[in-house]
Amino acid sequence: MTTVQSIITIIAVMAGTILTRFLPFVIFPEGKTPPEYVTWLGTVLPHAVIGLLVVYCLKDAFFTDYHALPELIAIVFIFILHKWKRNTLLSIAGGTVFYMVLVQNLFI
Repeated sequence: MTTVQSIITIIAVMAGTILTRFLPFVIFPEGKTPPEYVTWLGTVLPHAVIGLLVVYCLKDAFFTDYHALPELIAIVFIFILHKWKRNTLLSIAGGTVFYMVLVQNLFI
């Protein structure tokens, strides 16, 4: 990649980032109620994204043998942790750390 191409790429990425960060505030200013469809998407999309991530993470797991045991244990851990604390970020981080400990130390 040439220097000019690198600069153009950086500018395009910056513009895209700035656009996605500030455009919602321009379209939906404070005090203006967003459309019902946008509000509905705001409640539905987080669950859809988490579901998509679960499917993606488990797509290569074989549940017919013991190789899927770390995944199953981590899923149960994440479920219990989320029901207990009701914190999505804690559930994601805690589940990731717990799964990595299982895979790297117990299920070698």
